[in-house]
Amino acid sequence: MANPPLRFALPHPLYHESVTNTLILITLLVKLGVAASVASALARAKTFQRLLFADRRSSNQTAGLLAFLLVPLTLGVWVRTTVPNFLAADISFETVILLGLLVGPWWAMLGGVVLSAPAMIHAEYLSLPFYAVLGIASGILGRFVEREEIWGFTPFVDLSLYRWVRRNLRQPRIDRQFLMLFVIVVLEIAREWLSRMNPKRLFALNSSSWGMQLLVWLCAPVVVGIALKVWNALRLELKLKQQERLLLEARLDALQRQINPHFLFNTLNSIASLVRLKPELARQMTVKLANILRGLLKEHDTYVPLSQELSFTDDYLDIEVVRFGSEKLRVEKEIDPATLDVLVPSILLQPLIENSIKHGLEPRIHGGTVTLRSRLQGDRLMIEVADDGIGIVAQPASALKRAGNGIGMKNVRERLEVLYGTDARFTVVSNPGRGTLVSIELPANPDAH
Repeated sequence: MANPPLRFALPHPLYHESVTNTLILITLLVKLGVAASVASALARAKTFQRLLFADRRSSNQTAGLLAFLLVPLTLGVWVRTTVPNFLAADISFETVILLGLLVGPWWAMLGGVVLSAPAMIHAEYLSLPFYAVLGIASGILGRFVEREEIWGFTPFVDLSLYRWVRRNLRQPRIDRQFLMLFVIVVLEIAREWLSRMNPKRLFALNSSSWGMQLLVWLCAPVVVGIALKVWNALRLELKLKQQERLLLEARLDALQRQINPHFLFNTLNSIASLVRLKPELARQMTVKLANILRGLLKEHDTYVPLSQELSFTDDYLDIEVVRFGSEKLRVEKEIDPATLDVLVPSILLQPLIENSIKHGLEPRIHGGTVTLRSRLQGDRLMIEVADDGIGIVAQPASALKRAGNGIGMKNVRERLEVLYGTDARFTVVSNPGRGTLVSIELPANPDAH
């Protein structure tokens, strides 16, 4: 008896549809991950940050920004056309829309042409004209929508449709967030329709299920929103850092203006006390004061080499030596040559030296010695200002000034806190009747802080 012929059951059409929808759903989920990964990776590049967030870009800068985006994403289009079932690598549609929103229609059109190159090689001939038109359309949309609204774009426009309708009935206006969502979805629908009308001439995800196709249409604005959210979070972080930096600069400037009149007032008093009795000394002091004022009035950086700071304090010490006499005020320096090029905050030493002379040596009948020391300990700079004066006496007012709450000492302490935070140390050690030692410990490289 002859064996019956083998019969193969053909898969039911619903099986094919189920498999296709599953692949499309996986592709959409992977595409969201690809968008987030690429946006995050690009955001780590300092050059990309500078180009993306620039208020105004030159042609070369815009071309550089396009290069950052187009090189990896054009590679993604090539992967989609050569690697089976890896459709999620192609986010060229969303990239062209991002370019239109961020750099304008003509640059977006150029980006669309570049992104379509791998597809054109594989006979998808509608890619180039479609992406060129897409770049112009999204660029026009970007010109119509304000920049802050672009950065704040989200596909979840308003979770309360009733509230949205009520707001617009009271005061009719164009909701640009909703407009962006609507235009992106319409452009995605146009791509899907052209792909159905011209199979294999334009890439798009097509499904016979309306529910799945709706997800495909909504995926595009979600991908655009993910990239903008990643970059906007970075933009806000950079703006916050810039505001903090400006606040620190303003505070430093205020502290600088505080110390200058304080120093000038004390120096002028010293000169006034000598004008009648010792006019020649008063003249020398006036010349020294002029040198100091010249240094104060010119623009200077927050940090200066220690050698420059020592030069500034030399003029001040010369004035004080003339005022007290060389027999009553002596100056000693123990400066390590390796420390001369280390950057320190400007006008750091003068308030400390002034404090030693005024509150430590001046009350002492026989005067005394001010000693400046500097040395390196690993990657730390140690600076000391010592005197052999009366030290911190029992009187509360004097003790406060010597302990760092006088104008000059408080100023130095606050500037160190602003510039270095907890990475700087400021200590005052005193023995009544034997003198006071002010120690400062700083990072030897402030840029590394």
